[in-house]
Amino acid sequence: MTTERQRPLRADARRNREHILQAARTAFAAEGLAVPLDEIARRAGVGPGTVHRHFPTKEALFEAVVLEHLEQLTLDVRAALAEAEAGPAFFAFLAGMTAEADAKQDLTEAITAAVGPMGVEAEELAAQLRELFGALLARAQQAGAVRDDVGAADVQAIVVAALTAGRRRGASERPGRLAEVVFDCLLPRHTHADGNTA
Repeated sequence: MTTERQRPLRADARRNREHILQAARTAFAAEGLAVPLDEIARRAGVGPGTVHRHFPTKEALFEAVVLEHLEQLTLDVRAALAEAEAGPAFFAFLAGMTAEADAKQDLTEAITAAVGPMGVEAEELAAQLRELFGALLARAQQAGAVRDDVGAADVQAIVVAALTAGRRRGASERPGRLAEVVFDCLLPRHTHADGNTA
């Protein structure tokens, strides 16, 4: 456990840490892990040494930002599980997650595992998110809203495909359109998105 977690930070140290995190959120969202740590320090208005005191490596700072994303996704999937309509809740969660990741390169990299293994806390939260998402998927399948021959790993691969397709195409007049098309493959066979059967 780090010293930072063992005792509260002074007010100025807390402000510096928040400035660093805010700069990192913006930088990582736009550029992913490729952004230099010195650039984050510059945007935060602090020296590189101050960044290193709070986050020993760029990967540690990246993980702190990704943890925030994972925490929010966990809240979102819990909210989706509480919705009365399982099918719409499932697809709304998928659409929301994809839209968020499409706007944030760091979240895309985390979802697609492009950044490699993360720390214990992030891995535990990711495992919790996978478990909750599995329950959301199973609920939608039981409601007949999602085909029953796909698993959570299949859906993750489909989300990655939607993100990849969207990034390759670039900005369009209808953001999220490619994701909608890709997600259609999750509908029960012979059922169209409008609910009509073939």
